[in-house]
Amino acid sequence: MAKTLMDIKRTLDVNLGKRLTLKANGGRRKTIERSGVLSETYPSVFVVELDQDENSFERVSYSYADVLTETVQLTFFEETSGNMAISGQ
Repeated sequence: MAKTLMDIKRTLDVNLGKRLTLKANGGRRKTIERSGVLSETYPSVFVVELDQDENSFERVSYSYADVLTETVQLTFFEETSGNMAISGQ
C-alpha cells in the first residue's frame, strides 16, 4: 500500500474520525492491540483516542515511520465494506 511517509499521512488524513484497531510492537515479543478513533494528524505523528473501557489512558501517538517500518499496523473499520488495513508496504 503506502510506500512513503507522505502517502501514509495522506491516507490517514482521509480517515480522520474513523474507528480503527492498531497493533504495535511492544518489544520482547509483545504485541499491543488497542482500538479507538483516529483523532489528529500532525506533520510527523498521528494521535489515536483510545476506547476508555479497554485502556487505562486516553491517547497514544505514533510516527508515520512506525507505520512504514510496520512497527505499528492499523486496520480501519468501514461502515459499509468491512475493514481496510494500512501498512508500510
